[in-house]
Amino acid sequence: MVDSDEREPPRRDPHDRGAVVTRAYVLHPEIKSVRHRRLPELALAEAVSLADAMPELEVVGAEVVRLPKVQPGLLFGTGKIDELKGRFDAARVDLVLVDGPVTPVQQRNLEREWGVKLLDRTGLILEIFADRARTREGVLQVELAALSYQRTRLVRAWTHLERQRGGFGFVGGPGETQIEADRRAIDEEVVKIRRQLSKVVKTRELHRAARRKVPFPVVALVGYTNAGKSTLFNRMTGAEVLAKDMLFATLDPTMRGVTLPSGKKVILSDTVGFISDLPTQLVAAFRATLEEVLEADLILHVRDIAHPETEEQAADVGEILESLGVDEDVPMFEVWNKIDLLSPDIRDALLVQDARTPGIHAVSAVTGEGLDPLLAAISAALDDERSIAELVLPFSAGRARAWLHDQGVVQSEQMEEDGYRLAVRWSARQRAAFAAIDPRFADTVRDEARDDNRDEFPVETGPRTPWTPES
Repeated sequence: MVDSDEREPPRRDPHDRGAVVTRAYVLHPEIKSVRHRRLPELALAEAVSLADAMPELEVVGAEVVRLPKVQPGLLFGTGKIDELKGRFDAARVDLVLVDGPVTPVQQRNLEREWGVKLLDRTGLILEIFADRARTREGVLQVELAALSYQRTRLVRAWTHLERQRGGFGFVGGPGETQIEADRRAIDEEVVKIRRQLSKVVKTRELHRAARRKVPFPVVALVGYTNAGKSTLFNRMTGAEVLAKDMLFATLDPTMRGVTLPSGKKVILSDTVGFISDLPTQLVAAFRATLEEVLEADLILHVRDIAHPETEEQAADVGEILESLGVDEDVPMFEVWNKIDLLSPDIRDALLVQDARTPGIHAVSAVTGEGLDPLLAAISAALDDERSIAELVLPFSAGRARAWLHDQGVVQSEQMEEDGYRLAVRWSARQRAAFAAIDPRFADTVRDEARDDNRDEFPVETGPRTPWTPES
């Protein structure tokens, strides 16, 4: 066995004087006793794409390792371990990436056998998130997820370690944070981060509450990572958020106002992409961010329709949305993106299916093809059913009256001795937003379905008390 201290140091990228290139080798264990719905070769390609998402890594090799069963202590058999060790030595590998779960004991033993550092799928995704997070909330969420992941390993397998790397793994990061490798130290750190994160979550909730008072529906983009959500977001909003052909290009949620061709205004939200076997630590840590999806009035499930496993990716996204508790009543469109990458025959067949199937829209976020019908469908889906209400506001309720006029819901208005009598036509969202001005308003609204053949409102059957913000 080659001692890790005797190995050649990581090479520096000649194009970047400050960057250190880590030579990585990707392994995808294909266990015969475990049924997978994905082809191992495509799973390996996704794992290589994950590695390519880290600029410090240079993938020098990748292969599928077929196993009859998992070896508890080493994951692989001893013969395969020796074979791979020779391959790693020849390629001067610094880091082995295993596309799957690796227990702490397996990780420790494999590192000893191979003389290299090792990361499993969860560790690699955490590295990517730590590298990409930019907002305060994103950084805290990644730190929380990383500590939750490392807690077991520090306690069970790595009690001899005395420091935690800034990048939360073995690839490295800017600086290092000293922590004691015991449960109490990590728990204290987790409590501190959760306390900081709760403040950020409260701020986000205040922003949501402010948006509820403005009757703008929220449209959330969700989908598998690298499905083209950010490109579609930029096309629809004119924004310039990062959009690359790269896994997890977007981590921090972005929201922009969009005016649809019908004149309706909506808020479009770009969210972090999903992936198969998404670490549970990340799902829990990013729940506050993903709550934007839970609050959405319409969900756009963006699919990379040109990907060979687009159906499997869609199934993964569906499972994650279900685990988040997304309401089944929330309307959802499937946006089949990247039709520009399809052959003419397949593309034409999809367009025919698009025209025949409600809720499916074939588009190209790059060329803009199919975008106009999608925007029209969004506008139609959010065209809330409206009802008629009669309000009596005192003269002192100037702010409430101005709000109604600003929203364009006032059909008629008459001045009376006790205030203004207004006939309004509004959606349930607008009514809720108006009630949010003062909850006591809900007791004074008489909201009834109006007969289109009548010009007068139905006669009230009970007393009505004028509403004022001060009452």
